[in-house]
Amino acid sequence: MVTLVGTQSKFSNAVRELVELDYDAVEAYDAAINRLENTSYKSKLREFRADHERHIKELSALLLQHNEKIPEGPSAVKQWLAKGKVVLANLVGDKTILTAMKSNEDDTNAAYEKMNQHKEMWLEAREVLQRGLADEQRHKEWLEDTINVTSLV
Repeated sequence: MVTLVGTQSKFSNAVRELVELDYDAVEAYDAAINRLENTSYKSKLREFRADHERHIKELSALLLQHNEKIPEGPSAVKQWLAKGKVVLANLVGDKTILTAMKSNEDDTNAAYEKMNQHKEMWLEAREVLQRGLADEQRHKEWLEDTINVTSLV
């Protein structure tokens, strides 16, 4: 799924969409963790899920600071798409589940990249968004490296 998060002209709307995307990511990580067999993969994905939970808290605090409405959960459409990739992947094992999660991380990476370039970015959002992008890049790199390991079944 190609995300449109970060393309909204009003920065507060973009932040709300990003919070929803992070909620979606948490849901997808829950689905993946419940389906993976390898315990070290599960552990790493729990770390990544915690990063997304932190993003939700930090971004929600920014919205609150600007008296903006805070999303309370994932977007129904995006949630189904993100979680659906992982649920379908259950049919063929850990490698496919991780590949589905990498696809989700492609979306979150793109969203954080766009958000870091947003023309109306609030000054106090800069550090939060830069840290979020660094997290997303780390997630994607680990997934790519792990998927490419030849012994991965």
